Amino acid sequence: MRTSLAPGIRLITSFSRDSWYRGFTLFLTFLFYTSYHLSRKPISIVKSELHRNCSEVIRPPNFSSPNNETWCDWPPFDQTNYQTLFGALDNSFLVTYAIGMFISGIFGERLPLRYYLSTGMLLSGFFTALFGFGFYWKIHSIWFYVFAQAMNGLVQTTGWPAVVACVGNWFGKGKRGLIMGIWNSHTSVGNILGSLIAGVFVSTAWGLSFIVPGIIIAIMGVVCFFFLVEKPEDVNCSLPQHHDLPEQEPLLRSSSNEEIFGSPAHNQVNGVRSVQVANEEPEAISFLAALRIPGVVEFSLCLLFAKLVSYTFLYWLPLYIANVAHFDAKGAGDMSTLFDVGGILGGILAGVISDYTGGRATTCCVMLVVAAPMLFLYNHIGQNGLGTTIGMLMFCGSLVNGPYALITTAVSADLGTHECLRGNAKALSTVTAIIDGTGSIGAALGPLLAGLISPTGWNNVFYMLITADILACLFLSRLVYKEVRGWCGYYTRQRGFKEI
Repeated sequence: MRTSLAPGIRLITSFSRDSWYRGFTLFLTFLFYTSYHLSRKPISIVKSELHRNCSEVIRPPNFSSPNNETWCDWPPFDQTNYQTLFGALDNSFLVTYAIGMFISGIFGERLPLRYYLSTGMLLSGFFTALFGFGFYWKIHSIWFYVFAQAMNGLVQTTGWPAVVACVGNWFGKGKRGLIMGIWNSHTSVGNILGSLIAGVFVSTAWGLSFIVPGIIIAIMGVVCFFFLVEKPEDVNCSLPQHHDLPEQEPLLRSSSNEEIFGSPAHNQVNGVRSVQVANEEPEAISFLAALRIPGVVEFSLCLLFAKLVSYTFLYWLPLYIANVAHFDAKGAGDMSTLFDVGGILGGILAGVISDYTGGRATTCCVMLVVAAPMLFLYNHIGQNGLGTTIGMLMFCGSLVNGPYALITTAVSADLGTHECLRGNAKALSTVTAIIDGTGSIGAALGPLLAGLISPTGWNNVFYMLITADILACLFLSRLVYKEVRGWCGYYTRQRGFKEI
């Protein structure tokens, strides 16, 4: 008598070879970018240790210091301008990250992604650990720490365009918002793990708060070299369907698209004009051509202000909690992870809603509109009890990081495989780099402005964040208008379907 197949084996065999490879790629890229964010987070945790309230710290026996107020601080952050110095550290990373991102996308399309990612993670591990070695080498020069942060920002630009391009190569457009909403939780997971790991060592040997994450991302670089599969065709898997054109609808080509992408041969099949794709490898598009893809400029400018808000929280929230709620360095770091927990939920929610409605821009805009008053409330009532603090941190995190997550994942992948590219997915890395590079300008401005404004009071910092949220909404207004018209039955006839 034939025995039934074991349930576990039945589950395994129910997935096709393509599904296993797709799942494996999604899992690997999730781990890779988790390690990128894990290595960025320690600086925000260590800030409150580099400059502390020494009056609340027990002085060790036989310890003498000429200054009773700063004896426990780490020079040069024992000065009255310590917030400006912290801002310099943040911006040395973020400015080089923003500049390097525009270049990184170009390299990402022309170099093997596996080599590119592996090298980037190994170098990032080195420079992250280098910052921590300053503790053991007793370095007190601001320029050493600025150099380590600047170089780390530059090499970390290898990550985002490469992982999005890799995921975009494997997954079609169908449920991309949901898939990438879940996948994009690596940002918040990395922030949470980075906070927890840094928090373990911050009060005893803060150098390990950087060295341990540096080792982790370097190990992930080795894993990437041995196991990453960049494209389905590399292992004879089927290609994803990036676009579903409506039946019996003529595909009309605009002159602007012809100027950018040439004029390939066409044939007519059942009234539908199809594109004959040449057998040769498609060429990577230029920077200017990527800018002309519909929606790239609007989403890039929106992300500039959305990322300004998100990265201000990333770098300054633990210090804000320590100053306002009077937590110690570890407690403030642990509490700040709730913002990232909310970010995970917000990213998934944004992906699901945008998949269901087809309105990427509208989903972002609504979340940003609601985020503005919530930030105001958090600043005024967010510290009224532990329950209120937890609830407000998670709610604000979901509203702030939801649009940021959607734009940097599903929207970037949609635009990088836009219909006007005619199946050429080589634009994925460049489009992703343009969008995230523009957003990184905001990421650099946010912590810088917070460092300059915070001495005048935290209220003014939150007013700056609320203003940025409103500006992000305004840049999406044209796209929201087009999406609403599409829902009302007004279709763009240029290509026979609604345009992003």
